[in-house]
Amino acid sequence: MGNLPLPTRVFRAPAVPEPIPEGKFLSSRISSGITYFYAPFSGDSACSANVPLRNSSSSSSPPLTPLLSHVDTTTPSQHRLDVAPTSRPLLLFFSWLGAQPGPVSKYRDLYLNRGMDVLVIQSGVMHFLWPRWGLSYGLEVLKLLEEPQFSGRAVLVHATSIGGYTFTQILTHIARGRKEHCRPGPEGLGKTLVPRFEGFVKNAALLYFWLFKRQTADVYDSSIRVFHNSPITSPALFFFSENDALCDQAVVEKCIDHWRRRGVSVASRKWKESIHAAHMRCHPEDYHSTLENFLNSLVFPL
Repeated sequence: MGNLPLPTRVFRAPAVPEPIPEGKFLSSRISSGITYFYAPFSGDSACSANVPLRNSSSSSSPPLTPLLSHVDTTTPSQHRLDVAPTSRPLLLFFSWLGAQPGPVSKYRDLYLNRGMDVLVIQSGVMHFLWPRWGLSYGLEVLKLLEEPQFSGRAVLVHATSIGGYTFTQILTHIARGRKEHCRPGPEGLGKTLVPRFEGFVKNAALLYFWLFKRQTADVYDSSIRVFHNSPITSPALFFFSENDALCDQAVVEKCIDHWRRRGVSVASRKWKESIHAAHMRCHPEDYHSTLENFLNSLVFPL
């Protein structure tokens, strides 16, 4: 899908948090695919909390390693540090496949400078090609959000490309009550993975989905239904374009209409031409103004 900023819980925060000066936030790697960026808290030590973290550091542009295989399930070591007050909104940024630190930092800093903390969640290709791993990863993220340092916050979601698929896996667990999947687009998969072998990957992907239909394509159909009937009905903003091979314009518009009929407040911005997962780079002024208007329209101040 295109970019999808979405607040998952809307309420009025007690105070507007101050923007963080550039380079004045901390970063902590929670797992191989998840990194937490947050404002340091200089108040009473009683506000400190135990957070499962790896390699805590202070940085304005910390390294991010794309996750290209199954999620690392090793239990991270425990570190004690001061975390930001829970009144700060939390932005979940689900990045595109193979996202590099530089481009990701532009989105991350945009939200950090609006007074939010940010969880950058990177997905690997196997989370998409083998849906059981994707579901497991979605559950890992959902459990993380239930931790005390995150559970009391207003939450917003910005999902881009394959990140939207990972977010849908979280919706799947929510829809199922956690008691326990977007049709694949092989035409664009080759362009994402290996441009020189686009035809081969297209055919290989089609063969893969045919051979493992029960474990793959059927699950994707289920994910489409879950996303269409999302258990989260907070306001949403869609960015998409007509020429995006990985994002079916008609499907997006159908979803927008369906959500509006369900009473969801939906804003959107469509371009005739753009680049998949790079709308902000292609249309910076339009992108920023649309996003700004959307954030300003939310109930809680951002």
